[in-house]
Amino acid sequence: MKRSSQAENILAQINSETKLGDLRKLASEVKKDHQLALELWSTGQFLPRQLAILIMDKKQLSQELIDKLDNDIRQHSEDERLQLIDWLMANQLSKDKKTTSLIETWENSQSSLQRRVFWYHQARLRWVGQTPPSNSSTLLSKIEANIEKEVPEVQWAMNFTAAQIGIFEGKYRSRCVALGERTGLYKDEIVAKNCTPNYLPKFIAIQVDKLKK
Repeated sequence: MKRSSQAENILAQINSETKLGDLRKLASEVKKDHQLALELWSTGQFLPRQLAILIMDKKQLSQELIDKLDNDIRQHSEDERLQLIDWLMANQLSKDKKTTSLIETWENSQSSLQRRVFWYHQARLRWVGQTPPSNSSTLLSKIEANIEKEVPEVQWAMNFTAAQIGIFEGKYRSRCVALGERTGLYKDEIVAKNCTPNYLPKFIAIQVDKLKK
């Protein structure tokens, strides 16, 4: 894709020292510019793609375009891949009724990244401060049946959803803790100081205790 002078000017401001705050500042100056976003995306580079996500027009995110972005994201390293798909969900996909409707169809998507978004979205519906949706029991049944079969990037999101259900819905708490004890997922994970462990019994206990304070 031939890039405009505006795109070239922005790219000249991005380097290995660029931080997320810098990208957000650039995005606030540009505001929304979908064509520019696609030009930045076409570089194939991680930081320009993070900026591109911030200035995309969510109204233009069709399933076809999302599938293309998904395929492009797969070309990145694991860490960058997960950052990009989670960034896309948080800054664009979860912000519009049309795209959230698409997310709700991705539970059994062939794309593991889209399945991750489906589960991460379910978790976010619970920890953003609103009343939890009524589908928690159904979700837990699916997590209990399938989490151990999933690929790691989806497994994490399913585990995170179970954690949020256990934290915010007391009637399911023991069931979520039991799930973690049965699967043993993340039990031996080494967690940095002041970070919450992913192991469900510990995760839920720590966060519930924080809510009581």
